[in-house]
Amino acid sequence: SKTYCGYCSKVKKLLSQLHATYKLIELDEESDGDDIQAALAEWTGQRTVPNVFINGKHIGGSDVVAEKNQQGALVPLLREAGAIPDVSTTA
Repeated sequence: SKTYCGYCSKVKKLLSQLHATYKLIELDEESDGDDIQAALAEWTGQRTVPNVFINGKHIGGSDVVAEKNQQGALVPLLREAGAIPDVSTTA
């Protein structure tokens, strides 16, 4: 993520609305942020931020995260990763 990135803000807002616990690295605040972004581009093929990983698996950027959320696939991924509690409604 980068502090000034609108797409990053959208993903952070969505994760907060879902009450997800997540680790955030603001690349523009890291002394080696450019190196981290270059390494991520090599590993994932994605040069842009946000660059989202869930449970160690590369998910993608803002559009992919939003699409997974609209499809109902994001919350199960976050639950499986332990990022949001698996709330059972059964008595």
